[in-house]
Amino acid sequence: MNRLTRDTLAGFVPAVVTPFSATGEIMEDAFAEIIEWTIGNGAQGICTAGDNGESWALTPEERKRLTRIAVDKAAGRVPVIAGASAPKASQTIAYARDAVEAGADGILLLPQTYVLKATREELLRRFESVAKAVNVPIVAYNSPRRTGIELTPDDLQAIMGVAPIVGLKESSREFFHHSHILQRFRDRISVLVGPCHYILPGIALGARGFIATGPEFLGTDAGRLVKIGQQAPDPAYRLLHHKLTVIYQTLMGIGTWPAALKAGLQMIGQPAGIPRDPVLPLSGGDLDRLRRVLAELELLPR
Repeated sequence: MNRLTRDTLAGFVPAVVTPFSATGEIMEDAFAEIIEWTIGNGAQGICTAGDNGESWALTPEERKRLTRIAVDKAAGRVPVIAGASAPKASQTIAYARDAVEAGADGILLLPQTYVLKATREELLRRFESVAKAVNVPIVAYNSPRRTGIELTPDDLQAIMGVAPIVGLKESSREFFHHSHILQRFRDRISVLVGPCHYILPGIALGARGFIATGPEFLGTDAGRLVKIGQQAPDPAYRLLHHKLTVIYQTLMGIGTWPAALKAGLQMIGQPAGIPRDPVLPLSGGDLDRLRRVLAELELLPR
């Protein structure tokens, strides 16, 4: 296992897709191939059973198996973080224990998913109960549009007092929030940007990396984004920011998530498979629109 700390949690940390066949089975060889491809493009970590991995469609056994494959394929080159979120703390703890048994270096943990609000005490109890049950570094995950809960800076401060938080995946779509989080916590934990169009501005303000959707399409440039973001903006910086912005808008605006991401990965030669029921694969005009955007951004193989 890699020691997951603020310092080792950095750079391009993709939440990888789970390739499903037309019959809904996990294509393990394709999953391993995608892991190798992302590491080859400069990934400094791997996240399994996240949003892009369709965690909601995975059984506990599948989550554990995917994490084990990722750990084996990474072979110590990069840390592996496993999504462990569930509405109830008991199920979250079960996922976290499975992740540790599979060799994960840390877990990604949301607030009480699908609960429209939670008191500070309820938030703290959730993170504290997981921390007491499993001795593993935790990457907190703020995604208001998925949970209905916005982790405020004060919430994060309180959570850090009861759980071993080494990082935060910040997926708020409100840049005021990003700015306050980075100002307060950039020297204490590894803040990882979520929304693709915030990556370069976020790095300039102190983010250490990103768990985002879209950088995969940049190839080896994805592994260089932190270095690029730490430099003064130049034409290359501005072009990459434009590509990240358009990619993110397009993937989020076509079909049901993550159908567009999987279709796009197939277009650039990666065996991403199709979504699992009830999400339908992209088809018809949606496919044409996605292909056209990727072509205009010069991201399709020549």
